[in-house]
Amino acid sequence: MYKINKTISRNSVFKRLRQSAAIVPFAILCALQPASFAQEAGEPVAEAKKDSSLLFDKVVVTAQKREQNQQDVGIAITALNGDQMEALGFTNAQDVAAFSPGVVAVQPNGEGSYSFAVRGVSNNDLTTNVESPVAVYVDEVYISQMSATGFLLFDIDMVEVLRGPQGTLFGRNATGGLVQYTTVKPTDVYEGFGKFSYGDYGDLEMKGAVNIPLNDWLSARLSAAVHTSDGYVTNREHPEQKLNNNNDSGFRFQLLAEPTDDLSILLNYRKGGQDIRTGFFEYVSAVNGGGVETPGVANPMLGDYPDDLDGDIYAGDYDTVGFNISETEGYTATIKWDVGNFEITSITDYQTNFRDYIEDTDATPVRAYEYYQTNDAEQFSQELRVATTIGDLNLVGGLYYMDLSSDDSTGGISPYLYALYSEGLYTEEDVLTDITLANGDRTPSSSSTTSASIFGQAEYTLDKFTFIAGLRYIEESKDFESLREDVHFDENATSGLDPRTIVIDTLSGFDPDERDFSMEAWSLQAQYRPMDGLLTYAGYNRGVKSGGFSQPPFDPTSALLVDPEFLTYEPEQLDSYEVGAKWDVIPGALRVNTAVYYYDYGNYQAYTNFPGGLGSATINAQAVNKGAELEIQAMPFEGLTIQGGVAYADIKVTDVVGFPDQTLTSSNSPEWNANGLIRYEHSLGDWGDVAFQVDGQYQSEHYFGLDVTPATTEDGYTLVNASISLAPADANWDFRLSVENLGEEEYRVQTFDLSDWIGMIEEYHGKPRWVRAEIGWKF
Repeated sequence: MYKINKTISRNSVFKRLRQSAAIVPFAILCALQPASFAQEAGEPVAEAKKDSSLLFDKVVVTAQKREQNQQDVGIAITALNGDQMEALGFTNAQDVAAFSPGVVAVQPNGEGSYSFAVRGVSNNDLTTNVESPVAVYVDEVYISQMSATGFLLFDIDMVEVLRGPQGTLFGRNATGGLVQYTTVKPTDVYEGFGKFSYGDYGDLEMKGAVNIPLNDWLSARLSAAVHTSDGYVTNREHPEQKLNNNNDSGFRFQLLAEPTDDLSILLNYRKGGQDIRTGFFEYVSAVNGGGVETPGVANPMLGDYPDDLDGDIYAGDYDTVGFNISETEGYTATIKWDVGNFEITSITDYQTNFRDYIEDTDATPVRAYEYYQTNDAEQFSQELRVATTIGDLNLVGGLYYMDLSSDDSTGGISPYLYALYSEGLYTEEDVLTDITLANGDRTPSSSSTTSASIFGQAEYTLDKFTFIAGLRYIEESKDFESLREDVHFDENATSGLDPRTIVIDTLSGFDPDERDFSMEAWSLQAQYRPMDGLLTYAGYNRGVKSGGFSQPPFDPTSALLVDPEFLTYEPEQLDSYEVGAKWDVIPGALRVNTAVYYYDYGNYQAYTNFPGGLGSATINAQAVNKGAELEIQAMPFEGLTIQGGVAYADIKVTDVVGFPDQTLTSSNSPEWNANGLIRYEHSLGDWGDVAFQVDGQYQSEHYFGLDVTPATTEDGYTLVNASISLAPADANWDFRLSVENLGEEEYRVQTFDLSDWIGMIEEYHGKPRWVRAEIGWKF
């Protein structure tokens, strides 16, 4: 029924992390080859960067399942190749998002979680089995679990951020857009690199790769990374264990066989893991002047909730040190076969994802409530694609199949709360004097998704015009089984997976259920090139996102099932209208890209709290979203690069259950979003090249939930970063010194309003100022 006892010990995770991490020193040592060999294998770093116009280099993207210059694609794309990311110092998803207008990367609970918002389209439901409307792909493989998207970025060849629905060719839930990472593939050249960086809070990161040609048709590439840090949040209850640390590793092995000129077979194995101390947030009393009921002891569940008054947003008093343990593993086989005028592509993938998470929800020294999540998921997918060109007509079509299953459990350990609702089983005095008592709740669930689709797109060029039409038909089936239980842990359990759990009472649940969906996504677009270097386009896209199930609510005062409309939701449908232009005004010196869009939603999937704050769910509503974007890249003179972007988004949500006759705003959707970068490169002659860079991002006032309150409202803020880098002449190494959050801006990345439940608001804050030094080698 439920596989909730499939656990993994922290020691076994550490062992696996160490095994993966052991590859990194090897890769770095490979990079530290004698200078004579290095100069034969690759040109000096400074020489490689010379004569490069950086952002004006041709960037080849695969947004339409074939290689094209991004300026020739009628999609709002921000793309960076590996060389550009390295030069700009971009190392994670936040860096990529900050470079893309209208895109926000949110880490609502430290390093263990990621969520993208594109043009105001996001997902605020952090339930482990929920898929985001902004899809994430790695090497054309869809990553369904949001907890699996917080991986280390290393040995990356390309990052593409596609804004707007992409359902025709990519298919899975990409109503908001998608982020696609492409890794560096094996080649027939022996080469590699190593990187080492060290920064504030004991921040240590190592990355490396080595490419090995095995014979004239077989080559291999080994890549790995490790990232550790001490943490920047002080726990006054356990000062030896700082929170929000890093302890991540990643490993990738690829084997490429090209037995003939027409056939290539790429095998990919990857593994990643994380074991960090997390669950950090500040709490704010929901009642002005709130105090404590017992002198010297915060008693949030039974009395007023006190404010944390020391003014330090990076310190707290947590009786429980939360953690996030995750492990991902995957296998992919990509076969490309040219048969006459046809290219046949097969992508077969199998991946698993495990996560175990717990936090001190009440954020006090008293053991009031600890929330946990576990997730054990596996996914199989197969895509078969055929592409051909007949004169001025480009055709691509194929079949896609995915099978996803997940065993999950969410819940909490709450002595205080169940002292109230256990019908006299425990008293307040009991839970204060006996820390082994740990009543709580849990919601084990099992879910599965089977999705099959057929898709195709035709692109016809006639003189200065290009016409594009695409269609995808989707059949999808979802099964879901869940139960809400009131439980008692007979020992001081650290998570809800203790096998000695005794079920006291079943509060709410529903029988196994199955839902079937049939959906269509399509696109129509016309492009016009009035002159060389200028592309204009106008198009319509129908995007779809499958329906599903929500977890039963948490309500310890009632055994009644809530209104069924909270437990299921229908497929989301988006009609998108967009016009845009891409113009190389002065080739190599000035580029301007712009887009204007209008979204009309049917059955918009909104995330909201239950009445009384006891639980949350995804529900259907209506929404309209309109906005515009502008990107400018300029090189006024040799060595100086300027980039800027600005985005406007106005999304209005209506017909939300619990908010009658109100117009609401989507979460993580600032009305204005802007980014900028100034970089100056200067030659020092025999000393090499030096580069100075300042970049930043601005977000206007925005909200962390549909219900706009002071607790869920974040004022506008600006983050500024700066760096200086040096690439010595005739050397294969370079050095970089960087500062993130130069102005020490204090800002929140997420809040949760729990005032109706335990009388406080959780506030998650962004990182403080961070100084880092990095040295890298190439051979």
